[in-house]
Amino acid sequence: MRQSPSGHGFADSPAADSSPAPTTLPGRLLARAGAYIALTKPRVIELLLVATIPTMLLADRGSVDLPLLFATLFGGWMGAASANTLNCVVDADIDKVMKRTARRPLAREAVPTSHAFVFGTLLGIASFAWLWWAANLLSGVLVVVTILFYVFVYTMGLKRRTSQNVVWGGAAGCMPALVGWSAVTGTVGWQAVVLFLVIFFWTPPHTWALAMRYKDDYAAAGVPMLPVVATEQVVTRQIVIYTWLTVAATAALVPAAGVVYAAVALVAGAWFLLMAHQLYAGVRRGEPVKPLRLFLQSNNYLAVVFIGLAVDSVLGMNTVSQFFS
Repeated sequence: MRQSPSGHGFADSPAADSSPAPTTLPGRLLARAGAYIALTKPRVIELLLVATIPTMLLADRGSVDLPLLFATLFGGWMGAASANTLNCVVDADIDKVMKRTARRPLAREAVPTSHAFVFGTLLGIASFAWLWWAANLLSGVLVVVTILFYVFVYTMGLKRRTSQNVVWGGAAGCMPALVGWSAVTGTVGWQAVVLFLVIFFWTPPHTWALAMRYKDDYAAAGVPMLPVVATEQVVTRQIVIYTWLTVAATAALVPAAGVVYAAVALVAGAWFLLMAHQLYAGVRRGEPVKPLRLFLQSNNYLAVVFIGLAVDSVLGMNTVSQFFS
């Protein structure tokens, strides 16, 4: 389940919601339902699909257990929805200040905060119970750990205190790899840890690129994102470093995967590195910064790598290590 730090998996529209309130009962009910759905940040949860499915396919290489896959996705979705909703509860005050988040339901008071808290808590309980029943206890426990880490460690502990917030808080967004692997195997293998690290290292450049574009918003809200407290040259240098770490992590999985994944990881990694270095070079030359390009393309990079892994796993071909042995 992807709970991207500060809810940034995809940029929210900066415009506030100025549409008139519905006057009919069906209209009000639909608007209220839409507000509760918005609390879960459904666009952010897309990474759940990107990360969980390929991980499960790799764990069960060469076969596809569709009932377990869909059950795990549903349980993971509830867990991500819980964490995102509780994040909105904690961040309601700063969401009202930031233009990018002003349309969120609690920022515009479309849902009472107490109701959102209950909604998020119930989703978390349901996620644990569902995964315990449909997969195994370990998967359920990992989801609970993810929710607690995201809410208490990242949102309440790190986000407003340190510019390294997304580095460590991003660990919550890496948990789909562990949940998906444990659902299939009942354990956490080294392959799942590597996939965890891929997302862990990918999160800072992805997030900082967006934060560069909206740094005034973060500054107004008192959130010390790295682009708020450091120069553009420092930020883009850090983006390059973490991009290299991301690509290195994808390469570490090659021995457990096949030639399809190896080829995709190589090409996509070179492309991602090129974008990061171009951004850094542009800043050093004093050119106008266009960080949103890297932000948007980083989504594509991660999707391409994980899709390549999924295709490779379904084909069930020999791994690279077997191929050369």
